[in-house]
Amino acid sequence: MAEIMVIGGGIAGTAAALGLHKAGFDVTVHEAHPDSGADGGAFLSLASNGMRALAELDAAAAVAELGFPLATMRVLDEAGAQLADVPLGEHDQVLTSYRCLRRAELAECLRRLVRDRGIPIRHGARLVGLTEGPSGVTATFADGSSATAELAVGADGLNSAVRGQLDPGAPGPEYAGQRVFYGYTADAPAPSEECADRITMVRGSGAAFGYAYSPAGEAYWFARVPGPPASAAELAGTGPAQWREQLLPLLRPDRTPTADIVAATTDRLMVTNAQHLPAGGNWRGTRTVLVGDAAHAASPATGQGASMALEDAVVLAKALRDALPDADARPAALERYERLRRPRAEQNMETSAKLTASRTTTTAAPRDSAHPAPRVDDGLLRLLDWHTPLPEDGPEA
Repeated sequence: MAEIMVIGGGIAGTAAALGLHKAGFDVTVHEAHPDSGADGGAFLSLASNGMRALAELDAAAAVAELGFPLATMRVLDEAGAQLADVPLGEHDQVLTSYRCLRRAELAECLRRLVRDRGIPIRHGARLVGLTEGPSGVTATFADGSSATAELAVGADGLNSAVRGQLDPGAPGPEYAGQRVFYGYTADAPAPSEECADRITMVRGSGAAFGYAYSPAGEAYWFARVPGPPASAAELAGTGPAQWREQLLPLLRPDRTPTADIVAATTDRLMVTNAQHLPAGGNWRGTRTVLVGDAAHAASPATGQGASMALEDAVVLAKALRDALPDADARPAALERYERLRRPRAEQNMETSAKLTASRTTTTAAPRDSAHPAPRVDDGLLRLLDWHTPLPEDGPEA
């Protein structure tokens, strides 16, 4: 059985491991963090395309038990007037509806599935070197250990060490022009018109804001604020109360619930700098390939980062499965994966960058500044369907 090592044990890495294992490969995951990983406090939304990808990895049912569904999206302006109220994705099906959930919960769920399927996860393995040879690829780690496999999958995120080894001169992540505040509170009373399966996007005068209430009445919220990046010292030394007092003056002029939600948030309030990768970077070597944010990190405006990584996992696994048992065909399979995935991934990067720029350059957000609904069309369904062979010549319309 061919061996593949996955570098990175987050969402992209565990999903890739599940797909490659299903395709018949012997997989080991190497994770830099000594325990569960980073981003423990953040939350995300999984769109219908992400849930469909999880279904092909036999993971949708487990993930559907986490968080809560989102069936509709409402859009308000700074005066509180409703601009839109639209359905989200395939909201009528449990396993394909949008879900709002904590990032750490999703990552741990996927790690549990990886372990349950007998796939080893080695923690504390921080990559420092990667060498491709004629018969395999060797990874060296900061603790002095090494591992060799036929192929390596770089799933180690925005600041990917694998990407740095593949293309040392490539530009790294760039600041996307916004600080992202996010938090949780059970102390902000939900407005009477709220419902537990809706996300509300507010085109505020000082921030782009989104919030959703869980069935238990807890508000999950984020705010994207244009301006200079927070320094490392600010991120390390600023507490929730200080961040809250920075954000509230931007929200109070608007006639929306946003200021009340933030004012009710106490210790569970965090800030990060939105970052993205330039399009056009190198995704692969002869025996190495990138997935998820390591290949195509976008700013968070479209809310598609995790869903795009899950799509990658399915298409990569299918491409390599279709090359079995011919080892000589696997470099071509990596090229095929990239050819099928790059256009859609880079379109998401472009869309997200435009939405971010609209909040950076003007106080009046355009009408499309809410998360656009990703297309789950016939071409994508064929790419994701485990039993449908991948197209040979390029992405289908």
